[in-house]
Amino acid sequence: MEYKELKTIIKDMEESKLEELNITFPDGTKIEMKKHGERKCGPMMPPPPMGYMAQVQAAVPELKKEDISASSKEEETYNIVKSPMVGTFYSKPSPKAEAFVKVGDKVKKGDVICIVEAMKLMNEVESEFDGEVVEICCKDDEMVEYGQALIKIK
Repeated sequence: MEYKELKTIIKDMEESKLEELNITFPDGTKIEMKKHGERKCGPMMPPPPMGYMAQVQAAVPELKKEDISASSKEEETYNIVKSPMVGTFYSKPSPKAEAFVKVGDKVKKGDVICIVEAMKLMNEVESEFDGEVVEICCKDDEMVEYGQALIKIK
């Protein structure tokens, strides 16, 4: 199929009222297209009665600034080792081996603390901090995203 033909099919799909199109040509080429049309909304809700928000605010306890600052101070005391890539988390070098680190272990900057496998390559993740392991945020064989917290160190 030529590019011009494909472009014509796309343009025709845009201009038509069709929502979906599936074509299989004799040579085995398949084209599937779906149109994302306007979303239809249900009926609008009437506005809440007068004084409703005041009742809601009175029912919800107010957070004190001390509570917020205390929780943020608690968070600040941890150093977080984050995943350098998307992959699979492993806490051990092999299934029968001991874990690199456990909660309560002391680590130094540069110590290998886990592995992230990406594209069949085992990438050792080293600690960026000196301290004590407080939490291991992932489980073995769990998929991790770039920047996801792996281990908290205090």
